[in-house]
Amino acid sequence: MAVNGSGIWKYANKNEIGVTCVAFSGGQPKEGVDLGPEYVLKANLVEQLQDMNYNVVLTGGKVQHYKEFFPESDEPVGIIKRPRTVGIVNKILADQVYEHIKEGRLALQIGGDHSMAIGTISGVARGIKERFQQDIKVIWVDAHADINTPETTETGNIHGMPVSFLMGLVKGKFEGLDWIEPCLKPENLVYIGLRDVDKLEKQILKENKIKSFSMHEIDRYGIGQVLDMTIEHLSKGDRGESPIHVSFDIDALDPSVAGSTGTPVRGGLTFREGHYLLEALHSTGRLVALDMVELNPAIGDHCEDTIAIGCSLIRATFGESLL
Repeated sequence: MAVNGSGIWKYANKNEIGVTCVAFSGGQPKEGVDLGPEYVLKANLVEQLQDMNYNVVLTGGKVQHYKEFFPESDEPVGIIKRPRTVGIVNKILADQVYEHIKEGRLALQIGGDHSMAIGTISGVARGIKERFQQDIKVIWVDAHADINTPETTETGNIHGMPVSFLMGLVKGKFEGLDWIEPCLKPENLVYIGLRDVDKLEKQILKENKIKSFSMHEIDRYGIGQVLDMTIEHLSKGDRGESPIHVSFDIDALDPSVAGSTGTPVRGGLTFREGHYLLEALHSTGRLVALDMVELNPAIGDHCEDTIAIGCSLIRATFGESLL
């Protein structure tokens, strides 16, 4: 493997990656997504990153299950399921990720369902604001927009709502989730890979003028030009220097590439499109954090392939060279 030079990272002062393994499935109903981090570690991801000359700091020295923090009772609020559990876990997660950013490390979060982005992005945003007085920019790579609000959701599953909480679009307070401070501005968010977006989510995207690239745009322009337009959009007013957090749902890839995930949608990114996206983002030097979420080893007959691809995408993000 190629050795990455730490000098490419604009916002990290060490050649260290803080890895938080988020074994959490409370934001959705399907069992198994909490096993994703364990399988990724068993696939020797830590050793692979060490071979790339990174010092890996594993949060707590182990996979984080958080079960000791679960409330005794977590009745729905309206149709919103497990709000207290999701809120408690994400508050702890935000503090864990913040500690890595505060120490000048890059932050890698392995999930777990996508509700965990409430905590990961909150923690990164706080650390970046404290250290550099800058707002975080987010690239959300996903088949789904995950921007439903408690008023628009049809399922009540919070893994379909993290962006609305992060942007402050949620009206009122929910017990357990009332700690969340909006940290993501509409102009600082870009979606890539959308192809299964609810009708009311489309309305939210339009009303907030959020930049979005569906698979139609990727087919039309190619992944290279889509990424160029993404970076251009996220660089307005800051000379292309602002830090970027990538939240990557493995279902952004086509199910024929990575099928072990809870909500697969046909017509997604190819293996190479996913890898190019992260390789090119690495080359900017602006990445500070990566979420790799919704890997579910309990789904499908070839979960090893999905886990291997997840590890490969992570290595691409942190500078693995093809040559």
